[in-house]
Amino acid sequence: MAHVDVVSDADLHEPVLVEGLPGVGLVGKIAVDHLVDQLDMEHYANVHCEALPKAAAYGGGDSTLRTPVRLYAAPEADLLALQSDVTVSPDAAAEFAGCIADWFAEASVTPLYVAGLERDEPSDGAPRLRGVAAGEGDAVLDRVGVSAPDEPGIVSGPAGALLSHALATDQTAVGLVVDADPKFPDPIAAQAVLEAGVEPIADVDVDSDRLESQATQIQRAKEQFAEEVHEDGENASRAHRLRMYQ
Repeated sequence: MAHVDVVSDADLHEPVLVEGLPGVGLVGKIAVDHLVDQLDMEHYANVHCEALPKAAAYGGGDSTLRTPVRLYAAPEADLLALQSDVTVSPDAAAEFAGCIADWFAEASVTPLYVAGLERDEPSDGAPRLRGVAAGEGDAVLDRVGVSAPDEPGIVSGPAGALLSHALATDQTAVGLVVDADPKFPDPIAAQAVLEAGVEPIADVDVDSDRLESQATQIQRAKEQFAEEVHEDGENASRAHRLRMYQ
């Protein structure tokens, strides 16, 4: 049966949650992995859902098994992070959305879903962050000055399913859409998500400079995962432009 098994006594009140399911550029995953590390977030809950791959994860120096998708908490910041070691298939994405998003509603969570917007060509400029919203998410974006996309588009994959579920159930949710490399891990895009999106929305201070200074090392460390996501692209959260003239 689908459920979220809380394993911590962390005290949270209407927390903001950052989603880190693998997607284009591994943007959400890199951002969440960095967030968990930098804020020394504690293991808060295991996510059990029939839609998820049947696997058990473990950490370095720790023999305790855990689910491949789990939640971490920083109680002092009233912040949650959804960390994942697996991709979620398109067929399972809707079921997973119902599994996790219903718990979000019960726990009064404001989720931030992350999607990489595939760049048409390499860019030397900083990745641009845009925001989309369901429910009262527009007020969240307005408060921190995150603008809407310039062009029409669509968010697909797990992030798209989660946003669709929020839209269908009139729940508040924010989608953070950032320019990202479609083929390789993109720590600079993850840095943009943290600095321009997560920090002002959650009112936290995250040292994200390492994502830029160690970008090459981070890319190499994440390359194998990125290759798996790229090969199984339908499982990845991504944003697409909709060019009506084509």
